Amino acid sequence: MNVIEALKQRKSVRAFLDKAVSDETIHTLLEAARYSPSGTNTQPWQVAVVKGKSKIALQEKIESAFRNGDSGKADFDYYPKEWISPFKDRRKECGLLMYSTLEIKREDKERQMNQWAANYRAFDAPVMMLFFMDPIMEKGSFMDYGMFLQSIMLAAEDLGLATCPQASLADYPHIIKPTLGFGEDSILLCGIALGYEDKNAVVNSYRTSRLGVNEFTQFFE
Repeated sequence: MNVIEALKQRKSVRAFLDKAVSDETIHTLLEAARYSPSGTNTQPWQVAVVKGKSKIALQEKIESAFRNGDSGKADFDYYPKEWISPFKDRRKECGLLMYSTLEIKREDKERQMNQWAANYRAFDAPVMMLFFMDPIMEKGSFMDYGMFLQSIMLAAEDLGLATCPQASLADYPHIIKPTLGFGEDSILLCGIALGYEDKNAVVNSYRTSRLGVNEFTQFFE
């Protein structure tokens, strides 16, 4: 698979097969991603690979907090405090597409909650990857981290794996950090669900739209 094919094939997968991912495969993935660029080669990434009993214990803590009304508090603001168009419209379209595919109606609050709770189990993928950063680092390192995360997802495509990048997995740093032994002042950025796609799952059947090149590009000569 070439890089352009991987870019076009990658999608956020929300249902996975009950099939383990070997440590060797995860190492191969991270071995490739470590070549990602970073400003002055700072390499700010700190990765936790959570699987097996450790994953079950962690996700049970997070999901329990969510279901008991703890909405969590991420280490940074991922989204704007006030939504405006066109971003508000794209966000709404994205959510409606998933819920309509799953036939979850607006008034069905229980199914909505259950679907959202699946975020905190990394959609039952066999591997939950969590990404941390030293608190001394600034906004440029968030850009570096974005390239590192994309490298992981593209490498996963090449290895026949599926991923879902998840901002939601950063909602509960007060649970995740002490459980995994990361410092309270470290920055928890996000997570990635990693595994093998369940291609028969309805939730994996839709694709979100993308802008055309001419809609976001200006050429200057």
